[in-house]
Amino acid sequence: MHPSATSDQESQTHPPADLPPSGSHFCIQTSFGSAVIADAVPREDHEVWVAGWAGYPMDHRYYEIVHESLKDQFGHYYLLLKDASGMTRAIQPFLIVSQDLATGTPTVFRRLLANIRSRFPGFLKVRMLMVGCSAGEGDIAVETQSRDIAWTIDALKESLAPVARRLKAMLIVFKDFPKTYRRSLDRLQLFGFTRVPSMPATKLDLNFPDFEAYLKTRIGYTMRKNLRRKFRKTEGRSITCEVVADISPYVEEIYPLYRQTFDRSELKFEELTKSYLCELGRRMGDRVRFLIWRLEGRIIAFASTIVHQGVLRDNYIGLDYSVALEYHLYFVTWRDTIIWALENGIHTYHSAPLNYDPKYHFRMELEPLDLYVRAPSGWLNTIFKRILPLLEPTRYDPVIGKFANAQELWQGS
Repeated sequence: MHPSATSDQESQTHPPADLPPSGSHFCIQTSFGSAVIADAVPREDHEVWVAGWAGYPMDHRYYEIVHESLKDQFGHYYLLLKDASGMTRAIQPFLIVSQDLATGTPTVFRRLLANIRSRFPGFLKVRMLMVGCSAGEGDIAVETQSRDIAWTIDALKESLAPVARRLKAMLIVFKDFPKTYRRSLDRLQLFGFTRVPSMPATKLDLNFPDFEAYLKTRIGYTMRKNLRRKFRKTEGRSITCEVVADISPYVEEIYPLYRQTFDRSELKFEELTKSYLCELGRRMGDRVRFLIWRLEGRIIAFASTIVHQGVLRDNYIGLDYSVALEYHLYFVTWRDTIIWALENGIHTYHSAPLNYDPKYHFRMELEPLDLYVRAPSGWLNTIFKRILPLLEPTRYDPVIGKFANAQELWQGS
């Protein structure tokens, strides 16, 4: 099971047809007050919304961009968590999506499953309520009074099951939460949740003076020799790199490159839109940076990154595959990104999940991402607790286990 990916053959990311109508608000009474399901943040709660996400790399602006630009793929909603006086204390985004639980499992299992689905098409395809972000890692909204997440988590653990039942979701999933949340979220396991690994991110500490020093001190001889050979391929070619905060003037050129890369991916979840890319620069120009590579003036690659508090998050890339393999563009773009990060005082490079083989040879570390999963129904949860460890895809990736810190995917907080 990997809620960050769907199969290449059959996308499951379109929102279910029977979502609550636009503008609807459902209220569920709780011991702490109430939980209100809304499809937009009310004007009177805007300050709570902004404050709850102010410290995160993907702040409230990012969620707004994602919700607006990916609305045709997911049902995006907000849970307004209110105390007994009716005051909104935290606002947690969530989404409703239909997901194939078999995504990421071995081919032999999926072939067997195909035979079963010839008679039962919906087998292991489940409607889910996902807490988190549809285009990125998960975070928990900070509560306004304590400026902490503990109250929010307590409110969520009580309210999510009735919310899921109201929205007819068979599973509740905290999607792609970094391991730093384990100390806070692991207590969900006392309330029926099961923690399983999602496909991890990776990171590289940039504690070296320049890229040449990195090659000499971090990379093994064989890989170093291989990289130098790849880089020589571009010597004498006029491949240039520029960095911009707003990609909108170039979106018609770069979006087809994103689609080429997206279409080649075996695992998928969200599909970016032109609007997403343009709005990032327009609304988050203080931390969004796009790197653009040109060959003799023609754009052949780009990378979408977010820079926040010394960390560069390399989220999405697009490559022109008419030249990408010939000029080893993946490696060239990665090298140039690291060089730019070093020149701009960035101390950590953080890369999105997948494509683990080159990252292993780059001597990067895994950054575990966790799923906390439960069914709102007790009897169904008993079944899912048994099968979820078999469906999580990290156990089937042959490269992940080679990383020096691979054990962190399963260990405790």
